[in-house]
This record gives sequence, structure tokens and C-alpha cells, in this order.
Amino acid sequence: MFCITINNNHCDKIKKLGYLPVGLGTDITDPEFHRDNTQSNIAEKNPFYGEYTYHYWLWKNKKIELQDEWIGFCQYRKFWTKDLKINNDNSLKSLRENILSEIPNELKNFESILGEELFINQLRISKFLKKNFIKILKNPSLLFDKNKRNIKFHFDMMHGEGNLDIAVKLLPENDRDDFYNFVNSKLSFNPHNMFICKSPKILNEYYNSIFPWLEKCESKFGFNLEGYGLKRIYGFLAERYMSFWFKKYTKSTTLPIIFKDISELN
Repeated sequence: MFCITINNNHCDKIKKLGYLPVGLGTDITDPEFHRDNTQSNIAEKNPFYGEYTYHYWLWKNKKIELQDEWIGFCQYRKFWTKDLKINNDNSLKSLRENILSEIPNELKNFESILGEELFINQLRISKFLKKNFIKILKNPSLLFDKNKRNIKFHFDMMHGEGNLDIAVKLLPENDRDDFYNFVNSKLSFNPHNMFICKSPKILNEYYNSIFPWLEKCESKFGFNLEGYGLKRIYGFLAERYMSFWFKKYTKSTTLPIIFKDISELN
């Protein structure tokens, strides 16, 4: 399990959890971190790609060996768990006792694990009103019909009207229509760009699909992007595509994700 952080003082804490520490960004100096800025890399794109600059490093430098072994990713404030009813004791020891340390036997027949669904249509409409009041004003039925608040609606509101449509058109033909139908019909997706694969082979197949697509998206959106919703557009596109790809190409299930910032734990 790789645990990704942007904080240099998290290395020892992550190792105490039994995970491999990945440090991203310019503030990382501890040499014990796994990094994204050696060999073939796109580390300079981290403000736009987020954790995917490390995924790119794993892919481009062939660090994923083709053998049968579970491999997964979490973040310094988001962790996999089997049970959301965890001990609230604010200690690393307590967190380690509650987070995933091995794949449960009942999930070993699956090929991938994603975070539990985030249902967009359950989010407060005020969240969208703040982002795009004009769109709601032009289509007031969005206030009352939750079935219209699909993945595309959410992306348009939060990350730029029409940007998802532009990106979908850049996909290869074998995925283009399926992904278009996915974002226009589904009312939820698996959040946080967190996933676990049964084998590095599956992970490499995912990388072979997503990175050529994101590179094509760069030609449309570039890097002169302002505001969190637009600046991180490549990470947000990847988050939606991740949900689609693993469900289409693998036997997938879900686990809960808990929020616990290790910066606050001892």
C-alpha cells in the first residue's frame, strides 16, 4: 500500500502504519520517500495532476512488475477501512488498528477495490448554486429532480461547462461511447482517486489507458488554469475515468474510506 503525502514530516508516520511513503511536491526532502521526480517523469505537472504524477512515474519507468500481487494507494488523510465505526482515539496506533492491513478473504475473488460511491444527487443544491447560479436559473428543474444531477452535471458545475464533453471526445473509440453514457447516466462515482488492484498487470493496463488520454487532454486545456476546480482538471478527469475503467474491465467491489489526517496524530 502506497500512502501519498505532500508533507515532508509524514514519512515516519506512514511507515509506522505499515505503508510505503510517497512524497509529492517541492517541500519533500526526506530521502526515504518514494518520489515522482527521477528518471522519466512529469513531476512539474503535479499542481495539475495531483497524485497521478506518481502513477505516471510507476508506469513510465516500468516499476510495476507483472506478477500476482495486490497493490493499492491511499492518502495521508484518507484511508481504507473495513468498518466506518472506528475508535476515535487520536493516535497512530489506533489508526493502524482500524485501517486496511491485508485484503479480506471475502474480497479476494475481486480484481479491484474502489472507494464507496459518492452520490452527487445527494449533495446540497446550495453547493452548486454557489458555483453556477446561471445554469440553475436556466434549468430550475435541477433544484427538484435529483435524477438530472449526474456525473456530467457535477463536472460541468465544478470544473467548467463542457470540459468533460471535450475530454470524452479524445478517448479511443472502444471507450468513448461507454464513458459518455457512464457520465451522462450515473448519479455517483468512486471518489478520491483511490483504488486497489489485484495484480500489477491490471494496474499497468489502466495506466496504458489513462495516460495517453490525459496527454491528449493537455492539448485542449493546457496549463494556464486558474482556480482549484480548473487547475486540477487532469486529476478530476482521472477520478471519473477511474470509476468507469475499473468497473468496465475488472470485477470490482468497494470498501469505505475514512478521513483521518495523520498531521494531527502522534
